[in-house]
Amino acid sequence: MAPAKVLVVDDDPAVRNLIQRFLIKQSYQVEAAEDGKTAIALFEQFNPDLVILDVNLPDVIGFNLCQEMQSRNGVFVLMLTSRADEADKIRGFAKGADDYLTKPFGLGELEVRVAAILRRQRVVTTAEQKRLVFEKLMIDPVRREVTLNTQPVLLTALEFDLLHFLASHPGRVWRRAELIQEVWDYEYVGDQRVVDVHIGQIRKKIEADASQPALIQTVRGVGYKFECPTQPQSDSKS
Repeated sequence: MAPAKVLVVDDDPAVRNLIQRFLIKQSYQVEAAEDGKTAIALFEQFNPDLVILDVNLPDVIGFNLCQEMQSRNGVFVLMLTSRADEADKIRGFAKGADDYLTKPFGLGELEVRVAAILRRQRVVTTAEQKRLVFEKLMIDPVRREVTLNTQPVLLTALEFDLLHFLASHPGRVWRRAELIQEVWDYEYVGDQRVVDVHIGQIRKKIEADASQPALIQTVRGVGYKFECPTQPQSDSKS
């Protein structure tokens, strides 16, 4: 199996070189860029599995670069910021970021976060290959595609993971902490409102009325559940 490819984007050469050297030692393929323009060029040539992206770049806002990269192929994005402001994190997650690291950080923590994100690219099991069909909504875990009324729904990587997980357990109520553990794949330390942000983004894309959601319902004081309008139909990919 080929090593995962990681693109590091940071205008601070010390940080950029430190991360690059460390990840190469962990057997990842790594490329690095110091600004947004170089990052996009490398992104197209290198086709990374993960982008480690600084929020503050000299020529572009990291949030916007994250969104642009996500719109192209749903790449995983780990944001870096010097600020511990939760509002920044919420904004980053809304733009498609999969995770956040606040500078300064330890290399051990970086290693855990990178590995956790890339584990979501695991081989899909036979059971997980089933397409989930709920009337007009179809979720295909093999192609990682969602359609509504036969029209494609563009989701970030984490939005897809969260929707697929909820839809795979219709009717079950999940607490935010449980969803973080199951979907983020490790113990997330931070504001659990990140779940609310992602749920809100998904609702805008799949609900007829996001203010009156029918598919992903809020259970007050507990968390969320996926309610299917009819019993799900599973059909395997041919």
